[in-house]
Amino acid sequence: MQPRKTDLARTALQAHRAPLDMRQRRLLILCDGQRSIAELTALLGQDAAAMVIQLIQGGYLVTAADAPASTPPAPVAMPAPLAPSVTAASAAVERRRSLVAARIYVLGILEMQRHPNAAALFRDLQQARAEGEVLRVMQSALQVLPALTSEGYCQRVRQRLMEALPVEHCSAFAAIA
Repeated sequence: MQPRKTDLARTALQAHRAPLDMRQRRLLILCDGQRSIAELTALLGQDAAAMVIQLIQGGYLVTAADAPASTPPAPVAMPAPLAPSVTAASAAVERRRSLVAARIYVLGILEMQRHPNAAALFRDLQQARAEGEVLRVMQSALQVLPALTSEGYCQRVRQRLMEALPVEHCSAFAAIA
């Protein structure tokens, strides 16, 4: 079962006034129709399955079995000449990649860490203007992060950062482990 957000969930996430607590909001953000309940449980803990059920009952999530028949199925990976919509979808993902988005993500991660090293890196990244300087500080942050948090958390941060970074900068971050 791979739950995904409904329009009600998207509205609730944008409005910030919905009757959802922080863990429910986090779960809604992660429910993209790609992650299974097992993956969500690994990310959020043992009560993730119960929260999914609550959010389904509240109308915030649907599963493939709950989805109306009029909902278009997820795109199937086919060779590019046969599926121009798949090519367009991957191009849209590539357009969402940006150094600014990656920088904002790393700033948020550093801000959540209550450690002097993270605070110093946060200030450095905030003040960095040149592209090379931004990349250098972000690399430093990824190298310091394992000393501040768990390895699993560091892996998720690296993975999300690689999704946000422009492709041309990914190789500079791939070596950091």
